[in-house]
Amino acid sequence: MWDEAFPSFLIGLREGLEAGLIVSILVATLVRAGQKGRLPQVWTGVAAAVALSLSFGAVLTFTAANLSGHAQEAFGGVLSLIAVGFVTAMVFWMRRSARTLSADLKEKVQASLAMGAGALVLTSFLAVAREGLETSLFLWTNARTAGESTGPLIGAAVGLLLSVGLCWGLYRRALKMNLTRFFTITGAGLIVVAAGVLGYGLRDLQESGLIGGGTTYAFDLSGHLDASSWYATLVQGTLNLTVTMTVLQVVGYIAYLSIVMTLFIEGIRGGKVAPAPAAAEKSTSAEKAAGAEEKAEPVRAGRPRWVLPTALVAVPVVVAGVVIAASDGKQDSAATVSVSEQECGKGFADPQPGQQVFQMHNTGDKVSEVYLVNPGSGAVYGEIEGLAPGTTRALTATIGSGDYAWRCVPTGGKSVTSAAVHVSGGAEVKAVKPVNEDDLKAPLDSYKDYVNKGLATLMTQTQKIQTDVHGGDLAAAKADWLTAHLQYASLGAAYGTFADLDKKIDGRADGFADKADDKDFTGFLRLEYGLWHGQSAADLTPVADELAQNVAKLVHDFPTQDFDPGDLPLRAHEILENTLQFELTGDTDMGSGTNLATAQANLAGTQELLTLLQPLLDERDPQVLVRVNAGMKRVGDLVATAHTADGWTPLDKLPAESRRQLNGATGQLLEDLSPIPALLEIRKAA
Repeated sequence: MWDEAFPSFLIGLREGLEAGLIVSILVATLVRAGQKGRLPQVWTGVAAAVALSLSFGAVLTFTAANLSGHAQEAFGGVLSLIAVGFVTAMVFWMRRSARTLSADLKEKVQASLAMGAGALVLTSFLAVAREGLETSLFLWTNARTAGESTGPLIGAAVGLLLSVGLCWGLYRRALKMNLTRFFTITGAGLIVVAAGVLGYGLRDLQESGLIGGGTTYAFDLSGHLDASSWYATLVQGTLNLTVTMTVLQVVGYIAYLSIVMTLFIEGIRGGKVAPAPAAAEKSTSAEKAAGAEEKAEPVRAGRPRWVLPTALVAVPVVVAGVVIAASDGKQDSAATVSVSEQECGKGFADPQPGQQVFQMHNTGDKVSEVYLVNPGSGAVYGEIEGLAPGTTRALTATIGSGDYAWRCVPTGGKSVTSAAVHVSGGAEVKAVKPVNEDDLKAPLDSYKDYVNKGLATLMTQTQKIQTDVHGGDLAAAKADWLTAHLQYASLGAAYGTFADLDKKIDGRADGFADKADDKDFTGFLRLEYGLWHGQSAADLTPVADELAQNVAKLVHDFPTQDFDPGDLPLRAHEILENTLQFELTGDTDMGSGTNLATAQANLAGTQELLTLLQPLLDERDPQVLVRVNAGMKRVGDLVATAHTADGWTPLDKLPAESRRQLNGATGQLLEDLSPIPALLEIRKAA
């Protein structure tokens, strides 16, 4: 945990000491001026600054949690760059301002005393709030970089507590400390940390799609180094150097570190220093420390000015390289495992616990699937699909205690399982219990029954619309249209089997030459357009007739259509993916303003599917549905607020904040649903 805690410890210690010195000077100035009764005003401003900082951290966390996956990457990347800017400015500001900090603050306090209580509260608030906001932003960024919050929060807490102790010691004259040297050392350390945050932020922006180059790697050592090993974790946690980095990450890291570190060191060595002002007899050591200055070290003849900055840039990288080179945890990526009906698993012997990279070479004459399995249960630890004859591909898997074997499944050939190998001394590793078509047969049959009943109801509903239009009752047709359209939307998991009829029944106008007015545009959305754009019953009669005919044909055809069992797990994710893409963007609103009603129907269809898949999911990862069900409720509650006694609120009339929350919750739900297709994928290893 120390590797994840150290950057936050450093920022907590440095920012805490800065804020603590400011508070100490404010307090000391009031005490010397005989204004102890005004101290509560200082503490009020400090408390307000702390509250603002904590609130800022909460806002960042809440905002990120309610964004889609790509939006989260973009949000985190942008904030990482902002954090780098803030910490860089802070390092240079403290280097420049440390000498005059005490005098400046005393001037502000004297002015505040003359102006009243509010001015003193504001002075202490502004003096502390900047450090607090910087700390919140940088700690949030560190937690995101680490992938968890425990280590960074512990590190920050330790740093802040230590800074409080140092400030108390300075104030009570119990401690002497060279603050110039302290801020120099910690400033250099924070520049190294900021370089790593910059690299991480650039990677986030690449993964979000805002900038390119996400697949252009400067190096990829994943086949040679174990990313989960102690040394890789240490280097990543402290320096933010990972086993795989893009060209942009490396260029950004080196450029920032070289330029900023050079400017920082040159500023220290080249800065002109005035004599330290004489301190008043009663001044505290905190004031003396904050106001003291040291003479700059003269430049030694014969030593180039670039030596020290270059050394500070190069040393962390060299140390990391030495640690890695000296480690015995390097993976053996040269071992090759054969894949064929005759040689399945040849070359697999005595694997070590931890993450391993196996070079799988197809020595047979057929394209093959290959799985690393538990030979007893068939559970899958890793897999490669479509390994062509004569080719080699890497398979990365984490090895723990237990039995392991390779299963080779050639296309059109016989499945072969290698001899088992027992591994001891490792941690327990979770594997995926394989799914076969028989496992999905019962859910599929149940879902077919659900769709058949739903289609029968749909046919009755579309015939009712047909009657309304023929009778010229367009108000009734609007109400019946919504009922029927929501019924169809609740059957979303079967759309892949509806073939061309789905486009005729619920297709969008996109792709047609004349859009909504095109003669080939048919179905629910075409009828919606006509009903809500004032078209006559005579104009809409052929549209309603064609819709009813196509639904009747679907009712007839569906029982004989092929429904791939593997489609069920995919649809659990794809229904709401389409909802986010079409319904929640307003792309499918042809005038009725009922997109949110359709979104609610899509949720109902997804819930029906998840209920049928629950037994299979609970066997493999019970926590998936816990997360999904919580997300389904959140999205459902947000959608339900748009349904009032007067009907459904159109998407464009929804408050901006409500719409943002709905999009964010749906994006997060999609993230929670994304493991389901992989968990329930039909594998030939079964």
